[in-house]
Amino acid sequence: MAAERETLELAGREVAVTNPSKIFFPELGVTKLDLVRYYLAVSEGVLRGVSGRPMALKRFVDGAAGKPFFQKRAPKSRPDWIETIELRFPSGRTAEEVVVSDEAQLAWVINLGCIDLNPHPVRTSDMDHPDELRVDLDPVRGVGWAQVLDVAIATKEVLDDVGLVGWPKTSGSRGIHIYCRIEPRWTFTGVRRAAVALAREVERRTPDIATSKWWKEERHGVFLDYNQNAKDRTVASAYSIRPTPDARASAPLTWDELPHCRLEDFTIATEPRRYAEVGDLSEGIDDAVGGLDALLELADRDEAEGLPDAPWPPQYEKQPGEAPRVQPSRARKGAVAEPAPGKRSGASGRRRSTMPLIEIARAETEDQAMAGLERWKQRYPDVWSLLGPEDLLVDAMRGRSSTWTRIRLNLKNVPEGDRPPQEPLEVDYDPWEGVEWPGHSAR
Repeated sequence: MAAERETLELAGREVAVTNPSKIFFPELGVTKLDLVRYYLAVSEGVLRGVSGRPMALKRFVDGAAGKPFFQKRAPKSRPDWIETIELRFPSGRTAEEVVVSDEAQLAWVINLGCIDLNPHPVRTSDMDHPDELRVDLDPVRGVGWAQVLDVAIATKEVLDDVGLVGWPKTSGSRGIHIYCRIEPRWTFTGVRRAAVALAREVERRTPDIATSKWWKEERHGVFLDYNQNAKDRTVASAYSIRPTPDARASAPLTWDELPHCRLEDFTIATEPRRYAEVGDLSEGIDDAVGGLDALLELADRDEAEGLPDAPWPPQYEKQPGEAPRVQPSRARKGAVAEPAPGKRSGASGRRRSTMPLIEIARAETEDQAMAGLERWKQRYPDVWSLLGPEDLLVDAMRGRSSTWTRIRLNLKNVPEGDRPPQEPLEVDYDPWEGVEWPGHSAR
C-alpha cells in the first residue's frame, strides 16, 4: 500500500505532506496536516520573521510529546527549490542551513516535523552582521506571569530611552520575546554587548524583579538572556507553535494589550482567527530600524565603572574582557560537592563550591526529571518549604543531537544541620551511554 500523503499547490510548486493524519498534539488531536495548515493561515506574518534567514531545524518526528532533535545541516534529499546557505559556527565548523522565503518552503520544513521555527538573526545578504536585537525574558521557575509583564514594560522604557522600537510577542512557553530591528552595522559580538548593557540597565531600574545574572544560582525574578544574541543562537520566531500540550503560539502583541494578555489565549486553535481579525501585529517591524549607539555607550560606561563582560555560554571561546567563566558555586574557595553514589561528579561539577548544592536528577526529558523531584519532595517536605523559586535549578544540558535535563537544588536557605545529604539520583540518565570516545571504551 502506498504511504499516505497529501499534495499542496503552493508558490507555484507541489509540496507533499507525508503522513498528514499523524497526530502531533495528542491531547488536542492535532495532526501534521493541521500544523501545516496553521502555518499557511498565518504565513505572511511567519515569513516576515523568517524570510531570508538561515534556520536550524528542530524536528519532532514523533510529535510534540516526543523528543526532538536538532538538525543544523539541510537534509541531503531535498527539492531543488529549497534554498540553503553556508553558516560558520563559533567552533569553526560549517553547515548548509535551510532558508525559508515562501509558502512552499515553509510547508516543506513543517512536513519534516518542525513544530517551531528557529531562524538566525541575520539575512543571507549579510551573514556577519545581525539585523535584529533579541530580548528574551526568561522567568525563574515559580515567578508569576504578572512579574514577567512588569519586566517587559520596564524593558520597553529602556528601549524607548535608547531610541529602539521593541516588538513584543509571547514566547509560547513561559516568557516574552521583544525584537528590535537594527541596522546591520555591528558584529554578533557588538550586538551581544548591547544586549548585555540593556539587561544590566533593566536590572538597575527594577532590581527586585529583573536580573542579568548568567549563573542560575544567582538569579531571581526574570532573567534577560543577553546570550541569545551570541552567534549560533536562535529563538522561536513569531507565530511559531510551541510543543506544549495545548499547542501555544508565540504570538505578536501590541504594547497596549500586553499588560492584560494571558499565555493560554494564544494557541494553534485561536491564533488563525485572531490573525484574520487584527492582521499581522508585527507588520511594520522592517520599517522601524534603529541603531545600537546609545546601548553601546551604556556598555562603555559599565566598562569604565569596572563591570567586565558578562559570561558567555561554555561552548564559546573565552572573550577579551570577560569575567572569569566560572559559577559562583565553583569558585576556588569552598569544597567540591559530593557526587551522587556511582557518579564521578556532583552538583557543582568537579570544582569547589561555596553553595550547598545537591543533584536530584539527570533525565532524558524534563517531565521525567520533574517526576524525580516530586519523589524527593515527598521525602523532604519541610526542606522544600524553605526553598525559594530561585533555589530550583533546572538545566537543559546538551547531548549528542538533543538536550537532556538536570535538576539541582541550592540549600542555602536551609539550616546547615537540616540539609539533606547527596543521595542516589532519583533519575539517572546517561546521554553518552554507548558512545565510543577516541582512546576510551564505550560508556
